[in-house]
Amino acid sequence: MLGAMKGIEADVDRLYQLPLDAFTSERNALAKRAGADAPRIRELTKPSLPAWAVNQLYWQDRDEWDALISAAENLRRAHKAVLGGRAGDVRAAGKVHDDAIESALKATVKILARSGHPVTDATRQGILNTLRALPSEDSAGRLAKTLQPGGFEMLAGLSIAAGARGGQPSIRRSGEALHPAHERKAPARTRDADVSKSDARALTAARQEAASSERALREAEQAARRDEFEAARAGREELRAADAVSKARDALARAEADVERAEGALAEAKEMREAAEARVPVSRDAAAAAEKRARTGAAALKKLTAG
Repeated sequence: MLGAMKGIEADVDRLYQLPLDAFTSERNALAKRAGADAPRIRELTKPSLPAWAVNQLYWQDRDEWDALISAAENLRRAHKAVLGGRAGDVRAAGKVHDDAIESALKATVKILARSGHPVTDATRQGILNTLRALPSEDSAGRLAKTLQPGGFEMLAGLSIAAGARGGQPSIRRSGEALHPAHERKAPARTRDADVSKSDARALTAARQEAASSERALREAEQAARRDEFEAARAGREELRAADAVSKARDALARAEADVERAEGALAEAKEMREAAEARVPVSRDAAAAAEKRARTGAAALKKLTAG
């Protein structure tokens, strides 16, 4: 049983590595021999061109793929650290991620061009959006549709360290202790006078980091609301699309049945024609013999009558 499952999964992997125009026919062929897995195989949808191209990056250039995923996960960790009140260099991680996306985009476009597909602006943008959205919940190498990055989707599920006022984010340098309440209430001028220039610069940087984090939080909340709306709309579209796919599959099944019946009738008619054509020479010979006998009989009758 386990071996059969592994075999089917390997077949599915090969399916996503085939040329795009071969996907549907090979999927249908795989479904016919998949046994109990046939319904699941028939549910596999043909990838969009950008999704197919990104799949080929996974199958053909794993090092480039792994570098992109590693950079994306590192950027997420940096965001998580900052939002958790720890030190994290989001800017540096973002630069590494941007560079990895650019490199992956070039590699994917080369694969697409080698495969003979036109690299249009729309296709390039679809590839870029998909690369930015990785990693996703879809199985690597089996993407079926173009992904859309959510902007701050990597912040989903991350906890934010609460500050002193109203649960706002509190960002501080690693190892820096929070001041007691009575010190926080002291005038800023008195505190700043007691610190060295280096501490003042560090304090300024921390304040800027805190302000940046607050802006990021607001933008993340706005993005979350937009994503909720888009998810609801996409859900409705998905239901409509699923219904259309179901109806199309039913129509396809009926059409395939009609084709099979028509092919059977054609084969039967062909056999009847060939059999009839085979009998033609025999019938012609029989007709000629009968005509000869008729002429002979008529001549004999005429001779007897004349006598």
